[in-house]
This record gives sequence, C-alpha cells and structure tokens, in this order.
Amino acid sequence: MENMGSQTNISFHTKQVETPTNITIKGILGLLMDSIDVGRVQNLLTDNVDGGEKKREVISLGIGDPTAHSCFHTTAAAKEAVVESLLLNKFNGYAPTTGLPTTRKAIASYLSRDLPYDLSPEDVYVTAGCTQAIETTVSILAKPNCNILLPRPGFPTYALCAAFRNVEVRYYDLVPENNWQVDLKAIEDLADQNTIAIVLINPGNPCGNVYSYQHLEKIAETAKRVKTLIIADEVYGHLAFGENPFISMGLFSSVTPILTLGSLSKRWLIPGWRLGWLVINDPNCIFKSPKIVERIKKYCDIGGGPATFIQAAVPKIIESTKEDFFRNTLKMLKKSSDICYEKIQDIPCINCPYKSQGSMVVMVKLNLALLHDISDDIDFCFKLAREESVILLPGTAVGLKNWLRITFAVEPSFLEEGLRRLKSFCLRHSNPILMN
Repeated sequence: MENMGSQTNISFHTKQVETPTNITIKGILGLLMDSIDVGRVQNLLTDNVDGGEKKREVISLGIGDPTAHSCFHTTAAAKEAVVESLLLNKFNGYAPTTGLPTTRKAIASYLSRDLPYDLSPEDVYVTAGCTQAIETTVSILAKPNCNILLPRPGFPTYALCAAFRNVEVRYYDLVPENNWQVDLKAIEDLADQNTIAIVLINPGNPCGNVYSYQHLEKIAETAKRVKTLIIADEVYGHLAFGENPFISMGLFSSVTPILTLGSLSKRWLIPGWRLGWLVINDPNCIFKSPKIVERIKKYCDIGGGPATFIQAAVPKIIESTKEDFFRNTLKMLKKSSDICYEKIQDIPCINCPYKSQGSMVVMVKLNLALLHDISDDIDFCFKLAREESVILLPGTAVGLKNWLRITFAVEPSFLEEGLRRLKSFCLRHSNPILMN
C-alpha cells in the first residue's frame, strides 16, 4: 500500500465522567456481608463450644425485605393472580410505557379509597418498583440550578438520583425527641425559588414514625407558603400499628400538589415483583399541565416499566386480597416491633428515643462514650458483622452519623438471637469503668 506521506490522527476528547460517591443501603450492606469471614463454611462463623463446633447463621437486620422469613409471605390470591395472567398467554408483549390501562385504573381506584375525590387512571404511571418512581420523579422535575429538600435521616436513593441529575440536595431534620416530626422552620429557611420539591416519607423509613393528620396538614401548608410541591413517599402505606393511623398525603392535595410514590412491595410482601407507581394528586391543576404530562410520558418511554404479566395481575391482586391478610401482617410487625424495643432497653450503649409505630424499621442511637474501641457507627457495624455475624445498617447510610437502623421484619426467634448477639457485642466492647 502506498504511504500517504502524512498520517491523520483522530482523537476523541471526552469530559471525565464522575460517579456520585453517595452511600447506598445495598452497597454498604454488601460490604458488611463481605467483611464476614467467608472462609469458614460460607459465611458461617464457627465457635468451639466444649470441644464441639457450633455453626452460627448470619443474621441480617439491615435490609427491609421480610420475604426471607417464612412468617412473612404474600397472600395466595396474589400468587394466583400472577399465574392466571401468565397462563392467559395475552401478556407476553410490551405494555404501554405508562402502564396497562387496567393496571392504572386499579391503582387509581385503590388509592382513591384514602381520598375525598377519585383519581383518574391518567394520573397514574406504573413503575418498576418505587425506586423507578423516585428516579422518574426527580428526573422530570430537575432543571438548572434547582434544589430538592430531603429529610435527615431519610432514604438515600433520593440523594443519589439528585446527584445524577445535578440537583442540589438540602436536608431538613427530623426531630427524634419529637417523634421524628419534621422541623418545619428548617423547611422555610432552606426553600427558595429554585426548590423543586419537598420529599416526605410516611410511614417513615428509617425512623418507623407515622405522622398525624395535624402534622401532615402543617407540612402541606408550609409547602404552600414556600411555593413548592411535595413528593410523598408512601411505599410503606398502611403499615401503621401504633397510635396514629396511616393518612395519605394526597388528602392535602388541594393545599399544594402532591406526587405520591408507592408500590405493592411492602404491604403485599412482594418487593421482588417490582410493581410501583407515580401518581399526580393535583385536583386544582396547579402542577399538572399538558406539558408536564407529556414530559412524564416521554420519560416513561426511556425506562419502560414492570413485566406486563405482573401488571396484568394487579387488578385481581387488589380486589382479591382479604383484610385478614393485612391485619395478620400488622399483627406480626407489631409483635416484632415490641420485641425489638423491649430487648434494646436492655442493651448498654444503645438508646431508642422512639418506639416504631409503622413500616419495618427503627432507629437507635449509639453512645460512643461508653464504648472503648469503637470510633463511629460504621466501625461498630463492621466489627459487629465480623465478631457476631449480625448485620445492622449504620446510620451514616441514611444521613445520621452514630445511629443504627434495625429492621425487625424477621422471624421473632431470629430477631431475638440477633439482638442477643448485639448485646454480647456491646458488653464486650463497653468501657467497664464508665458502665459502672
């Protein structure tokens, strides 16, 4: 081949892509699991007891997935509905990216039970779990130089999604001494003309709180004053077993627009089915407009949604589930919550300022002054995992350093053993002089 005499060099200059450094719950739980000595019988710690071997099972009280335990299982009606939709051989193709019309109608009807007005199926967008609903919501609201108000502590996926969309995060505090209520003054101080939304999680994750009607009303009025809408994360909707009943934030949508996020995951105990929703509660059409609706639809075209046959089963899942199933779930959660709170009272170095009233989790505070060789909550959790094969979520992962989140949606015997090991760990690492 003839030499051209000169060579043309083509180079591609790309801007360095940075991954957000946000801590994620699954990420840190994965690291905690990895820290357990996997060389001893695949994540089983072995103790020599009287010359014999006792295998100690890994106990995870870190992630809100109760399906690993036989006492928490979905209703037969839900499983039958999915099998039926699959066998019909009608739902093997693509669904509309906003969701099957029958699914949107069923979800609208289900959520309207808690409202003084009927939602339209057109207000409902079916998502792959509540996580996709979060990502969709943050993305369609994002604009240059905007900010979003998030609770501290809270669910870290919101901050991660905001980081990917270059949305500034501003945190308002939940007050543990006041039943984890919202610091309303902080919201007014933080919000400005670039605030796109206030995120509210009720029932609370990670705090286990359930807000009263009066407090929710004040939050809505505060949002109206600062001229922004509310993203109401109700993924734990109706999982309330304390003094306050669950109140849907959509009840206050005439005060300020509400974008309600939820799923079947927790109430029906089917997180792996990935069936969630984003719903516009805006009867006065303050937020909802043809432009906004078109923007949401376009974004749905990018992400798609859950499997078509799962969507097709939703109407029957909702219609056929008996109230006994929900009552039994609440009964089990309350029992586990009671056990958790009672056992924590007897563990040194840990304080629980608020007994969980809902969801599946509770926050407890570390007293590091009573521990002689623990530097912070992350150090605590890694040492606990290695020494006791118990997994807890460090509070840093949800925005509150030197706290711990405990998930109690597990078998009672499993929970009691996990808390027994936690107590042994605390006693072993406590400062005997200060304890006395």
